[in-house]
Amino acid sequence: MDYKGVGNSDEILHYHVDLDTSVSEYRALQMIHGNGVDLSKNLKVRIYKTVILPVVLYGCETWTLTLRQEHRLSVFENKVLRKIFGAKRNEVTGEWRQLHNIELHALYSSSDIIRNIKSRRLRWTGHVARMGESRNAYRVLVWEAGGKRSLGRSRRRWEGNIKLDLRKLGYDGRDWINLA
Repeated sequence: MDYKGVGNSDEILHYHVDLDTSVSEYRALQMIHGNGVDLSKNLKVRIYKTVILPVVLYGCETWTLTLRQEHRLSVFENKVLRKIFGAKRNEVTGEWRQLHNIELHALYSSSDIIRNIKSRRLRWTGHVARMGESRNAYRVLVWEAGGKRSLGRSRRRWEGNIKLDLRKLGYDGRDWINLA
């Protein structure tokens, strides 16, 4: 898979999320699994947080995530966490079973990947909103596109994601730039 610079968010997210077919996931999971070396769960979690997550979340502040993409990221995270924590043995029947998602996140005791992305996105938004009006990043943030909109439903935009994230936090979304 060749990655040639910054494209639209779908191209970037495809590069990061489509880890099922890439060598990146294989290497990440092999590192977590330990290649026969018995690593402690705490060490595996630290490797996940310091090596794998930064690679997957690189540039996530600017992503416009759809629900499908959010789901794929959650699946990836759960897959890695299942590799870290392994199976659970039922004490009564003695059978082994996979951990449920709720059990995984209770053991992981950190925020999930989607919450992490939304937190980073809001932090970046506040940073850009506090920039001066002469800065290019701020100009892009407040820029209004002119012209005619094409037919059909418009694509989800980054600003729309910010307003949605703020609405979920209890803020109505109006005048969010001055909130920063």
